[in-house]
Amino acid sequence: MKKTILCSVLVSLIIINSQAQKSSAILRGGVNLANVSITDKGGIDDAKMLTSFQVGIIGDLNVAPFLAIQPGLIFTGKGTKTQSGEQGDANYYRATSNPYYLELPVNLVLKTPTGPTKFFAGAGPYIAMGIAGKNKVDGAVLGTSFHSEKKIEWSNDDPTTFDYEEGAGFGIMKRFDYGLNGLVGIETDKLVVSANYGLGLAKLQSGSGGSGDDNKNKHRVLSFTLGFRL
Repeated sequence: MKKTILCSVLVSLIIINSQAQKSSAILRGGVNLANVSITDKGGIDDAKMLTSFQVGIIGDLNVAPFLAIQPGLIFTGKGTKTQSGEQGDANYYRATSNPYYLELPVNLVLKTPTGPTKFFAGAGPYIAMGIAGKNKVDGAVLGTSFHSEKKIEWSNDDPTTFDYEEGAGFGIMKRFDYGLNGLVGIETDKLVVSANYGLGLAKLQSGSGGSGDDNKNKHRVLSFTLGFRL
């Protein structure tokens, strides 16, 4: 009984303290340097990095002068590219896969407690749902150019069924992604500048078993963002 009362008091103090601290929302946007891992240890090929973007809103819920919880809703682009030669060459090839997700991160962020300008660092999980995107191919053979463009097909996987993947098939991407975030940055009363790294833990291709080579393929996204406090 005493333990229950003590826990209730602690939870109440945390809630009261979080309401007493200055909390806000941050409108954020920036550039993504997206890639996909190609090894079991998560290694990437820098030449396959694809430039994309993100935009969204982040909550900044302060529970102490040095600690905040930051949930968010972000529209973000991920993906990768493959390229041989340069545009304008007689023989040239460039293929890009640029899926877009609605992402829900929840980060625990530590801040320097004093001063008008604060440094911060944090980490936390994210989940994401694929909603759009395109696969594009451009190139030339002996000077004759070609182009193709196709919308990304998503599986209709139910994330609550762990032993079965609905809608899986060759060339179809898994709709749901999840992973971990790490971030660092600097903030003032109005502006927030940050760098974020998203480490995807879900394989991208649908319909393959645990021994498939495509299990190596997971999202890796380095982001640089500018936020405005609302």
